[in-house]
Amino acid sequence: MFEPVFFYLSTSSATRRTDYRTMFDCGNCCQNFELGERFNRNTIASIVAGVIFAIGWWIIIDSTCQYSTQADFNKVYYIIGAVGTIALILVNSVSNAQVRGDAYGDSCVGQVGARIILFIAFLLAFGSLIGGAWVLFGYYIPYKSSDKIYPGIAIFCQNLAIFISTVILKFGRKEDLGY
Repeated sequence: MFEPVFFYLSTSSATRRTDYRTMFDCGNCCQNFELGERFNRNTIASIVAGVIFAIGWWIIIDSTCQYSTQADFNKVYYIIGAVGTIALILVNSVSNAQVRGDAYGDSCVGQVGARIILFIAFLLAFGSLIGGAWVLFGYYIPYKSSDKIYPGIAIFCQNLAIFISTVILKFGRKEDLGY
């Protein structure tokens, strides 16, 4: 039969053995499941960044579904999130080894080019974050009623989530320099 989801402690008086059962105890169904080497810092950073990125876009999709008229939610504000997404791709396309000049082999842009790409990408990332704040505080807060400011909050939260996922994906991973 099914065991309860809650933690419980069963003590047998004959053996004085203690069993801890949780909702994750599934008997032998996960006997070959190992977290070992595959579940490292890079995997965790990628998963967390991806989830935060998806939440950001999900927030803006929700706002678009709730406020579908052009007067409530101007569709041109999608550009801010798209610029943040492009910044995420650009920031993470340049490895730390390329920025330091330790990259293996000759690349087409070199160390200076990698630094320029990274600089432009962070300009785009900060610009999208500032653009989301500008839309929220410059357009929605002063001119909309309190029940119509959710699209502005959604735009800002989307760009904040994209920026956080960019930073997590860039600095949360470590490079394996072994070839």
